[in-house]
Amino acid sequence: MNLAIFDLDHTILPIDSDHEWGEFLSRTGAVDGEALRRANDEWFAQYQAGTLDPVKYLEFAFEILSRFPRDQLDAWHQQYMEEVIKPAMVPAAQALVQQHLDAGDLVAIVTATNSFVTAPIGKLFKVHHLIGAEPEIDASGRITGRLIGTPTFGPGKVTHTEAWLKGLGKTIEDFPKSYFYSDSQNDIPLLERVTHPVATNPNDKLKAHAIAKGWPILNVFDAHAQ
Repeated sequence: MNLAIFDLDHTILPIDSDHEWGEFLSRTGAVDGEALRRANDEWFAQYQAGTLDPVKYLEFAFEILSRFPRDQLDAWHQQYMEEVIKPAMVPAAQALVQQHLDAGDLVAIVTATNSFVTAPIGKLFKVHHLIGAEPEIDASGRITGRLIGTPTFGPGKVTHTEAWLKGLGKTIEDFPKSYFYSDSQNDIPLLERVTHPVATNPNDKLKAHAIAKGWPILNVFDAHAQ
């Protein structure tokens, strides 16, 4: 059995699920659309540039979630999945994940996006293990606005992946082959931790790094979906 880890946004999903969730909330009128869109775009630009402070961003995202009861959030999320996520799914990306599942590999999605947004998306890919930023939830099931632990961002992906594997009684070195698929230079720490790093639909910074390192470059999206 090998280990196969996937980043989510722009790696196996041709959109940024977190950014699109903010856009969805704006469209539904749940929040001040103009103000959220402006903030959302600014955070996203920082992420692309590699300058994002993940704790500040997650506290911003969780504060918005904390304004609403969980049943309302869940209803919106179902609508978001139908209107945004399912139409964006790319068969080639699904096939890539399925290839590892069919091989009997241990498969996980490790994403900087929070688990509220991404857990249902992971299920669409038939992946049972998802590691994402965790919002604190109170006894009533309501999101409090606070982050549990550290962000699953940059080096944090290594920390969280190793902790998850430790919980299974394993380390990365226990697997004959370990794969990590990612589009972003933010994920270089985890890409360098596995035996088979794959720059997947890479941005310019990761593409340059992959070429220098001799890593394979994989494109699974059509030109119009990138």
